[in-house]
Amino acid sequence: MQITISQKQGREPVTVIHLDGKLDSTSFQMLIDEAKKLYTAGARHLIMDMTKLSYISSAGIVSLHSIAKLFRGEALPNTDAGWNAIRSMERERAGGMQQQVKLFNVPVEVRSVLDVVGFSAFFEMYADLDQAIASF
Repeated sequence: MQITISQKQGREPVTVIHLDGKLDSTSFQMLIDEAKKLYTAGARHLIMDMTKLSYISSAGIVSLHSIAKLFRGEALPNTDAGWNAIRSMERERAGGMQQQVKLFNVPVEVRSVLDVVGFSAFFEMYADLDQAIASF
């Protein structure tokens, strides 16, 4: 998977992570590491551009969950714990919509996976980048 970063300005500075390829067990840690770098550098509003994301696995779901926790200022889950990390997502979905991380242009195939695991109720999804930027 390829990851590129861009910066946008709305009412607040917004960082956009552009994903290209498959978000799976071979790439999920790379995405988490990139998000950590951005957060450490001061990014607090994140849009994940999924326009070119062709596939997401359970490991990819774990990466979205980890990034959501990171941008809420919480400790990251232990991704080596596998299914325990996924089970912890179930408990946290009750906390409501993610405020600091938004999803943009989610492909139908990826959206169906997010629907199955309940992430459609956890992440705001936008088809218009300007609207996503204005949501912060």
